[in-house]
Amino acid sequence: MNMKKEPLFVAFSTQKGGVGKTTFTVLAASYLHYLKGYNVAVMDCDYPQHSINAMRKRDTQQVEKDDYYKLMAYNQFKSLGKKAYPIISCNPDEALKSANSFMASTDQEFDILFFDLPGTVHSAGVLQSLANMDHIFTPIIADRLVMESTLSFSLSINELLVNNASLKLKGLHLFWNQVDGREKTDLYGIYEQTIKEFGLPMLRTFIPDTKRFNKELSNERKPVFRSTLFPADKRLVKGTHLEELLIEIANIIQPQGLWQSKQVSQK
Repeated sequence: MNMKKEPLFVAFSTQKGGVGKTTFTVLAASYLHYLKGYNVAVMDCDYPQHSINAMRKRDTQQVEKDDYYKLMAYNQFKSLGKKAYPIISCNPDEALKSANSFMASTDQEFDILFFDLPGTVHSAGVLQSLANMDHIFTPIIADRLVMESTLSFSLSINELLVNNASLKLKGLHLFWNQVDGREKTDLYGIYEQTIKEFGLPMLRTFIPDTKRFNKELSNERKPVFRSTLFPADKRLVKGTHLEELLIEIANIIQPQGLWQSKQVSQK
């Protein structure tokens, strides 16, 4: 009897809202699933809003009513030979149970399951779910309140989960989001020194502050950046450091696949 391979469990997680965890979950899932050939699923556990599931509904409605996007979807399916990645809505206290039930209900094998969890470890089930991740990535912005909240969250996760040898969580990595190019100076250096002193790993790639990350499917038929049905448009990706971020993340989580191996060999 052949055993199905175990997918990686990955979460973009933070205790502070509005810093990009849901956006990066969608961008990473769409990029890896539609462009890089990985089989991805998303567990939308951010109750009660279930933002990613709501985005999928908006995307689907836009495709169904617009021949332009309908043709895009058809050509993408014809090229890839696979459907859109599944999004499973659940309560945070049932995230792992729902993920296991989903994987048991399908013959398809998945490389990565992304989890979008509520922005507080005090919500029921969040800490347990984070304890069962393979990797956690935490976006931060250079705001004092956000930094204090994020450092508190990250240090707690590090102490309770990462340093617990009985758990599978391999690490939590911080990365800068919404960076104003004019401010990437001494302030960031001070913050990064503090983060280093706390022993928290920091990704090299930073994401600049740009409104491109908010561009969804629309009646105007403009290039799309954030979508559950399509990867970010190449024309919009340039200059956002999104691809560099995802390459760096792939080299950390090391999903099985040619793209990841190729990137490692080029370094």
